[in-house]
Amino acid sequence: MAEVTYERFEGAEAVGQRDALLAAYEEVFADAPYCEGPWGVAEFIDRYPQQIRTQLGFRLVIARAAPEVVGFTYGYQLPATTGWWGNLLEPMPEDFTAETGDRTFAVIEMVVRRPWRRRGVAAGLHARLVEGLGVERVTLTVRPEPEAAPARAAYAAWGYRKVGRSHPSPEGPKYDVMVLTLPQSAADGTTSQPLL
Repeated sequence: MAEVTYERFEGAEAVGQRDALLAAYEEVFADAPYCEGPWGVAEFIDRYPQQIRTQLGFRLVIARAAPEVVGFTYGYQLPATTGWWGNLLEPMPEDFTAETGDRTFAVIEMVVRRPWRRRGVAAGLHARLVEGLGVERVTLTVRPEPEAAPARAAYAAWGYRKVGRSHPSPEGPKYDVMVLTLPQSAADGTTSQPLL
């Protein structure tokens, strides 16, 4: 297989990358447990640029095996007014859920095409996404066992721990909420973990 390269985009730099992500998004989210059809891709097309415009600290990392996009991940900093913790099924202490706008980075999507899984691509994407963020912690949601067992295993290996369960929308599934506490060097804006 071709060598994988990574490219990171900050804020508005990521706007022009949407179309490059579509094939990977459509392929991954057509599979179980997501089973999204054209409506899911259309929602992504609408949501992606809006998140870039409205969320502080937006960051995108793309993995390519020239010229194909084999995976991508993105996220942003949670604002002080975030509803992220409001969907928890069991409330957490206020000192845990309080946000400042630069305390927590949320991973929104992590996508790796099937032929490229278990080759270190997800780890490479994640390392570059969280590198030098300057935040205390990173959070993400994942479907519960056994639906997303490989993803959960990867997150645990990277240091994430489950802190609760979330139900963001009445018609949608429940998710486990996981948090990774970054080393002090990451909070200072230096490298948080080695690049793979």
